[in-house]
Amino acid sequence: MILDSLGMFDATAAFPEQVAIAADAATEVLASAVLPAHDDIQHVVVVGMGGSGIAGDVVREVAGPLMAVPVVVHKGYGVPNFVDETTLVVAVSFSGNTEETLESVADAAMDGARVVTVSNGGALSELAADWGVPHLPVADGIPMPRAALGALAVPPLLLLERVGLFPGGRSWVDAAVTQLHRRRDALINEGNEAQVLAHRLGRSFPLVYGGNGLGGLAALRWKNQFNENAKVPAFYNQLPEATHNEIAGWGQDGDVTRQIMQLVLLRHDFEHPQVMRRFDLVVDYLDEVVGAVHTVAAEGDGMLAQLLDLCLFGDMASLHAAVEQGVDPGPIPVLDDIKRRLAEPVE
Repeated sequence: MILDSLGMFDATAAFPEQVAIAADAATEVLASAVLPAHDDIQHVVVVGMGGSGIAGDVVREVAGPLMAVPVVVHKGYGVPNFVDETTLVVAVSFSGNTEETLESVADAAMDGARVVTVSNGGALSELAADWGVPHLPVADGIPMPRAALGALAVPPLLLLERVGLFPGGRSWVDAAVTQLHRRRDALINEGNEAQVLAHRLGRSFPLVYGGNGLGGLAALRWKNQFNENAKVPAFYNQLPEATHNEIAGWGQDGDVTRQIMQLVLLRHDFEHPQVMRRFDLVVDYLDEVVGAVHTVAAEGDGMLAQLLDLCLFGDMASLHAAVEQGVDPGPIPVLDDIKRRLAEPVE
């Protein structure tokens, strides 16, 4: 019997529906929202932490390359010094109560930025109401922030479309929903690819590499999900960067790393040709110093579809890894304890 007290398997299996629901809800709110004009925005800043902050990374990697203004993802307290009245700041917090995000959005408002918030209630939605700024709601029923990637990432993308910075954004979302249905349906059967990969990883630590920013973000997502769901160390990097530094650190202790680490390569259709060649070289150099090399190839039409496709595969693999480890994927007591201790008065 699988121990899953928060229903993480069910929440992950509902990812396609989550993306579709988030798109419809955001579209409804944005239809009547008062938003800045396209020409009034010179930069976009997305603030958020953890499972909420990665929504900003999705915006940067999917919409950023097609936008005429830069997208900056800020994870931490405060905001960048350039934030002013020409900045669109999107504050994302699953709970609406993330300490760092609340400070960031307050600072952004004081700097005159145009603010839009995304949350499932909490203090962030209250601030939006007080300030009279648009608030994009996150649906109820999602157990944890890390299970809410679609609910958190889709609203900012459609916001940028509505402002005129990301034309065609809804079509990208619809293509992603189509692919997520295909992938989900393939991954909910016994003996599916994600389950097989988790079994092959066993008790080893995943080292996940992706290509360019898109694959690198997918690799980061895999790392985070293995950390939180399976409660195991996991590591990530992206090409070409890893072939300029990290790869030099492998080999010296290959007799050790071979026993404890396995390499997972995340591939997609938008890799630079030289990045494709670098993947082959990475396998040549690391094949003897890791326990195994696995490859997961993205499917779907467009960058968003392929990114979320890789993320769904990794989410399911991390849940099956939790089963392999004999742990409940839902609770994250050490993270809860850190928040509790930080909230205590300093003696």
